[in-house]
Amino acid sequence: MEPGRAWGRTACVVTGASRGLGQSLARLLAARLPPGSALLLVARSAGPLGQLEGELRAARPGLLVRGLPADLGSEEGLRRAAEAGRELREAGPLQRLLLVNNAGSLGDVSKTFSDFTEPGEVNSYLNLNVTSALCLTASILKAFPAQPGFSRLVVNISSLCALKPFKSWTLYCAGKAARDMMFRVLAAEEPDVRVLNYAPGPLDTSMQEEARTLSADPELRQTFLRLQESGQLIECDVSAKKLLDLLAADTFESGAHVDFYDT
Repeated sequence: MEPGRAWGRTACVVTGASRGLGQSLARLLAARLPPGSALLLVARSAGPLGQLEGELRAARPGLLVRGLPADLGSEEGLRRAAEAGRELREAGPLQRLLLVNNAGSLGDVSKTFSDFTEPGEVNSYLNLNVTSALCLTASILKAFPAQPGFSRLVVNISSLCALKPFKSWTLYCAGKAARDMMFRVLAAEEPDVRVLNYAPGPLDTSMQEEARTLSADPELRQTFLRLQESGQLIECDVSAKKLLDLLAADTFESGAHVDFYDT
C-alpha cells in the first residue's frame, strides 16, 4: 500500500507502541499514512517511546507524531491518553480514525488458577488489559463521532488464548477472551465502526521469552521452547504487515477474530 493510497488523512492511535508489535505497527503506519495524518503513540516506557517518536518525526516530516508516556492501568494514565486522543481532532481535516488497542501484559504465568486469591492482583491486571481498552476506545469514538465521508476503524490485538485455555495463563486468557467479546459487542452496536480482533501469532518478543521460561505448566513451556528452537516464532514486522494488509483489503466481517495463520 503506497502512502495514502488506501486511506486518506488519518488520526491514528497505537497503544503499547514502544516495543514489539506496537513498535513495528508504528513504523509501518508512519511510512504508509499520507501527509496531514496524525500518529499518537502511547506506552509506559518513556525512553524507547521518545526514541521512536524522534525517529518517525525525522523520517516523515509531513506526519504529526506524538509520543505519550502513560500507564493505561492507572486512571491518570488512561485520562491523559484519552485527552491526547481527543486532541488529534486539531490536526486538520481528517478522513479516517484508526485505533489499535495493542497495550497489554502477560500476567503472572508462574501461578495456576487456584493461586489467585488476592483481588488486588487480579483487578490490577484487568485494569490494564480490559478496562483501559474499553474506556480509551469509548472516549476516542465519542471524540470522533460518525459523519459522512469519515470512517472509523478499531483493532483489538487478540490471541489464540481468547479462544483456547492455556494452563497457567488464567489472567491472560481471561483478559483476551473478555476483550474479544467486548469488541464484538461494539461491532454489533455500531455498524458504522469497522472492528477487527487480530491474533498476531506467536511473536518473537520479550513476552514470548517470559512464556517459555516462567509458565507454571511444563508442557506449555516446552511447546514455546520448541517454537523458538525451530525458528517458528513470527517476526513482529511480518505480523504487523499482515495486519495492515488486512485493514487495507477491508474484507473481514466487523467484529471477527482473524488469526495470522488464517490468511
